[in-house]
Amino acid sequence: MHKGSPRWTANPVKMCYCVDLYPTKPIVSKVLVSDPIDQAGIDILLQVATVDVKIGLPPAELARIIGDYDAIMIRSETRLTKEIIEAATNLKIIGRAGVGVDNVDVPAATRRGIVVVNSPEGNTIAAAEHALAMMLSMSRYIPEANQSMKSGQWNRKQFVGTEVYKKTLGVVGLGKIGSHVATVAKAMGMKLLAYDPFISAERAEQLGCRLVDLDTIFRESDYITLHIPKTPETTNLINAETLAKMKPQARIINCARGGIIDEAALAIALRAGTIAGAAIDVFAIEPLGESDLRSLGKEIVLTPHLGASTAEAQVNVAIDVAEQIRDVLLGLPARSAVNIPGLHPDALQQLKPYLQLAETLGNMVSQLAGGRINDLQVCLYGDLAEQQTRPIITAALKGLLSPALRERVNYVNAGIEAKERGIHVSETRDASVRDYAATLKLIAKGSLGQHSVTGALLGDAEMRITSVDDFPVNVVPTQNMLFTVHKDVPGIIGIIGSLLGKFNVNIASMQVGRKIVRGDAVMVLSLDDPLPDGILAEIKQVTGISDAYTVTLIN
Repeated sequence: MHKGSPRWTANPVKMCYCVDLYPTKPIVSKVLVSDPIDQAGIDILLQVATVDVKIGLPPAELARIIGDYDAIMIRSETRLTKEIIEAATNLKIIGRAGVGVDNVDVPAATRRGIVVVNSPEGNTIAAAEHALAMMLSMSRYIPEANQSMKSGQWNRKQFVGTEVYKKTLGVVGLGKIGSHVATVAKAMGMKLLAYDPFISAERAEQLGCRLVDLDTIFRESDYITLHIPKTPETTNLINAETLAKMKPQARIINCARGGIIDEAALAIALRAGTIAGAAIDVFAIEPLGESDLRSLGKEIVLTPHLGASTAEAQVNVAIDVAEQIRDVLLGLPARSAVNIPGLHPDALQQLKPYLQLAETLGNMVSQLAGGRINDLQVCLYGDLAEQQTRPIITAALKGLLSPALRERVNYVNAGIEAKERGIHVSETRDASVRDYAATLKLIAKGSLGQHSVTGALLGDAEMRITSVDDFPVNVVPTQNMLFTVHKDVPGIIGIIGSLLGKFNVNIASMQVGRKIVRGDAVMVLSLDDPLPDGILAEIKQVTGISDAYTVTLIN
């Protein structure tokens, strides 16, 4: 701050901000801003703290000084590794001015009790508009035509473009950004297909989209726009195989995450004329180095990760995250915490084991259900029926949506995300049911039927899965799990064990649950490693096995 300028302080009772020209109390909180942040955000931080702006710090220097600060505000350039976070002995909050938190070791921060916040909505419009701009620029060869004009040429015939009117747009991911793109595209007269396993058909209809599978998107779309996170399931979603399914006139837009498209396969397809064009804003490795994409001509438009780069978006995310840092430093909850629910510390400590249980069960039932989920019933029994239920339901929804949305869903926006996807949530309480002191059951109904998972806490908050689809089990949840539904007849367990052994899959534990002898049964196997490709299909072919599922729990 400049000498003589007023210092901002907060009134802790009325929660309004007032100018104190002659402050008598020093501001003790310190905030480090290590990436370029709009001044509007810094001004908010100055209300409650001294602010040091130090851009481009080497990791070693950041680790050396971070122990002096109560908060840090970053964008995508600063990487907060486990080592740096462990050196942050006074840090209370990490604020990421943007959506993705993949440059923050969130588990390390959580273990140290550091709140991590982001701005999940601050750049929605900017990202959607950039995707639309890329689609139109690619269709009308605007970048190449502009360059041609600036070099003194007048080549009208060389840049005969394509109209988007009445063309089919395939939207992969109907979250906030994808929904906005769909709304604008519909207004331009485009026909809309959409793929999103976590959105209801009713919500899709409201947006003017017809829900279809990915294969239909690839085969029928004239344009495909991606609005999904990068996950193990979506990595290289667009590859040589999927590109071969597309129309020769198909065009792809990716303003979501790098790595969703196999860039080498895309370059080959564009050069061969397998598809007509692409517009790419994000890349597997950034900054983009040597790449075949750079050597292509007017069939591709490349921009350097500009999706959120508008003046308005930079202001929005800076204000959003700065306000959250301010609130946490004042002892208030953050509204977009990605790792901790917005509860009073005492209540959080009491509920934390149940929140972990709810999130784990939500994650598990989501993967067992497989398809689009329309209804989630949350059943709370025993002592759990007398607890604050809203955070528990929110944690269950976060787990339910995490396989698809990853870091984009948190304890704050899980309810909104579920509502926008048309997921109906109901709650059942019964304190008289006491199989265990406290039991939680989640029932998910969707396009592929109904599945349920029940769990409880034993002893020192040890998590147990106590039933799957109402088959009794007693299983500790692990990262890699295999579930089978089979006839309770001799030899089935041995066949599965031998099959897994043939593929060098080690079984950590196994349990079978059944209701009646020689009836249907469920087998739950904990595996040391993920199940290799192809084995699940082979398991399903075993006589007596009616179905099989894999579950990979997200840490």
